[in-house]
Amino acid sequence: MRYIPLTAEDKREMLNTIGVDSIEKLFDVIPQDIRLEKGLLKLPEPMTEQELLRHAHEVAKSGISAASSPFFLGAGAYNHFIPAAVDHLISRSEFYTSYTPYQPEVSQGTLQAVYEFQSFVCMLFGMEVANASMYDGASSLAEAALMACRISKKDEIVISNLVHPRWREVVRSYTSRRSIKIIEIDCTVGGTADLRDFSARINENCAAVIVQSPNFFGNVERLGGIGDLCRNRKVLFIAAVAEPVSLGILKPPGDFGADIVVGEGQPLGLPLSYGGPYLGLFATRQKLLRQMPGRLCGKTTDKDGRGGYVLTLAAREQHIRREKATSNICSNQALCALAATIHLSLLGKTGLAEVAKLNFNAAWALKERIEKSSSAEMVFDAPFFNEFLVELNEDASVVNARLAKVGVIGGLDVSRYYPDLKNRMLLAATELTTPADIDKFMEALEG
Repeated sequence: MRYIPLTAEDKREMLNTIGVDSIEKLFDVIPQDIRLEKGLLKLPEPMTEQELLRHAHEVAKSGISAASSPFFLGAGAYNHFIPAAVDHLISRSEFYTSYTPYQPEVSQGTLQAVYEFQSFVCMLFGMEVANASMYDGASSLAEAALMACRISKKDEIVISNLVHPRWREVVRSYTSRRSIKIIEIDCTVGGTADLRDFSARINENCAAVIVQSPNFFGNVERLGGIGDLCRNRKVLFIAAVAEPVSLGILKPPGDFGADIVVGEGQPLGLPLSYGGPYLGLFATRQKLLRQMPGRLCGKTTDKDGRGGYVLTLAAREQHIRREKATSNICSNQALCALAATIHLSLLGKTGLAEVAKLNFNAAWALKERIEKSSSAEMVFDAPFFNEFLVELNEDASVVNARLAKVGVIGGLDVSRYYPDLKNRMLLAATELTTPADIDKFMEALEG
């Protein structure tokens, strides 16, 4: 691309055309207090390559690694063991650069992997069809809300405020220009959804009810009651799952009548990776297939009767007219989906159940230590999987700072998202949490 400099006269002409008197006016929407002051960033003096590498290593050593430290942070991203085979296989050249398999005759391996991924998602969620993945759990939930409104031709969504706060934020962002009203139900007092509150807010304009289980506080929701309520009131039931490992021991949302199930695939073979790239899981009922966003990989036979795989029902803007597209998702996170497929293949049904039990047992061991402590106490008495909320004797940020000093990564200070919940910390334990980790955590907690 050629560089064409602008003269002062060129700039004036462009500003006059768009009706502003200065370039600074273009940035009025950015709050003044977050703008950079005039001048350059305060960067250090230039370094040679070897100096920069040494500096980067020193900076890295100053942090705490989840791979080598006691780790109790969850809240939508979970520290699980990933077999070496996962990284090895997704690094093979035939997979590593794979994108959209537009030519099925030369993409059978990629298409088969995607088909297997869809099959795993259906089994995991207890649903009939799944798409070929999405960006992450948050975008999957937002697309589910849009899908529900398309199907019902209604414009209200009732959602529990114990759905992950970041996911709710993405839902609001996706729906803000669609005249869709998001009604949040406060479930913080009891720690789970109260059917009476939901029933009172469902009206003739309601398209769907959204509940996450285990919810943001780690509590397992009574999905059966929510499913019955939605069916009786003729609204769609959308279930969200941020920790799919829980489905190794919990019944899938599909068994409770969910119409759409979405989830985050990160716990299935993907590292924490500073928050991404992650993997969106999306499944629904056969009757709603044509309104499902993204795309679908199908299995068919050729003229000689040999099995093969193809893209089908790909109602994206790349395949049909923009106004008829169900979504504008332009990547199916194929490499991340492959990692999840390999991970689930290695575990199998019994392996996933065993990992889930290890998670539950680790969390229960931590809970028992908390109950014996004078520095913290359980907030809820509801069933949980591998995560739960505790109330501390002091500010959660102070406790986390104390934990960090001894090399322990503590839980989430939930007051970031729920300002009324002071001194509350969300703690998670997985199969990687050892008794020694819990000992070290409790020693620092009781300080």
